[in-house]
Amino acid sequence: MHETTALLIELGAIILALGLIGRFAGRVGLSPIPLYLLVGLAFGTGGLLPLSASEDFVAVGAEIGVILLLLLLGLEYSASELVDSLKTQYPSGAVDFVLNALPGAAAALLLGWGPVAAVALAGVTWISSSGVIAKVLTDLGRLGNRETPVVLGILVMEDLAMAVYLPLLTALLAGVGLAGGSITLLIALGAVGIVLYLALRHGRLISRAVSSDNPEMLLLVVLGLTLLVAGIAQELQVSAAVGAFLVGIALSGEVAEGARKLLTPLRDLFAAVFFVFFGLSTDPTAIPPVLLPALLLAIVTVVTKVLTGWYAARRAGIGPRGRLRAGGALVARGEFSIVIAGLAVGTEPKIGPIATAYVLILVVLGPLAARWTEPLVGRLLPGVMGGARPKVTPGGKGAGHEKSPGGLPSAPPSTAAGTVTPSSSGHGPG
Repeated sequence: MHETTALLIELGAIILALGLIGRFAGRVGLSPIPLYLLVGLAFGTGGLLPLSASEDFVAVGAEIGVILLLLLLGLEYSASELVDSLKTQYPSGAVDFVLNALPGAAAALLLGWGPVAAVALAGVTWISSSGVIAKVLTDLGRLGNRETPVVLGILVMEDLAMAVYLPLLTALLAGVGLAGGSITLLIALGAVGIVLYLALRHGRLISRAVSSDNPEMLLLVVLGLTLLVAGIAQELQVSAAVGAFLVGIALSGEVAEGARKLLTPLRDLFAAVFFVFFGLSTDPTAIPPVLLPALLLAIVTVVTKVLTGWYAARRAGIGPRGRLRAGGALVARGEFSIVIAGLAVGTEPKIGPIATAYVLILVVLGPLAARWTEPLVGRLLPGVMGGARPKVTPGGKGAGHEKSPGGLPSAPPSTAAGTVTPSSSGHGPG
């Protein structure tokens, strides 16, 4: 068979399978991320039917998927929202980092994988899945709950921290020394600071320069600019993903909204390809030996995320039930854990299997934890709740809204306290 013909057949089969899987996941209320990973495992090295002709094309598509994920994430936030969130949520962000990054780092060191793998696995266990969480909050009707701005604030802090973490990880994986790593980190911090300043002071001018009434021109300009900046960032070892994130932050208003609508379908397609590619690059026979460590790590970090949500919601003056709902909502890991593992797997191949198993576990447990953490703790530890549990459906639209001083559920979050409401597109493919 001609190589081009084989490429078309394989790509067509992959994309069709992804579409059918996405429809199935939507009907049963699951994130498609674990199913995409399983497809990659099935068709990768050591799988049921290894692919060959389309492997290079899928690898390029995976790179574009990461770039579009971070671009759309940047478009979700304005510079002022990020700055406000940094001012108000930094203690919760620090607690989130300590409680959830340290288990991953400790696990890597206990497994004898070395300091670079420890930094990578720390990121895998630290970052929650914005896409899965946004969808779960919407499905459970919790957008009007008082704890929801707290949850979203933590997600904003994690996303902003990625702009510092990814360049550091990239430098470590490249074998750059302390001096080189410090320079890379300073470049990244300087780029973030400059973009935030320009977006705050001259955001309208930047958006006006990119703006176009023609959707085709807007798509070409934004996508071309993003790929260009991502390539330059990669050349500077700052990470292509961070470059894409900064482009998203720099755009605002109608331009950001228009670009988001045009790029969301592309993001979903290439992000799905990215998850499949990660599965393709992971040998399924390497997963069983790390399944027990991944399960133990998942259990530990479920607890630490619940504690994170409890602390952050307590700072906001929210009661015990809202604190537990906030913690349960933060449990899911997904797209960014795989992004981090994908960066590391070339240098530290042992990261791939444990990250795959870990994400598969928590992307399934995440929605269950969001729904059942509060009622389960209420039954097992009623003293923690500070009183009898009201008879409401767990996670339902009216389930345990924390009351405002006037006795009514608080209004849906918008940009208060530096947070944003999940858009219909979400933050990721899930």
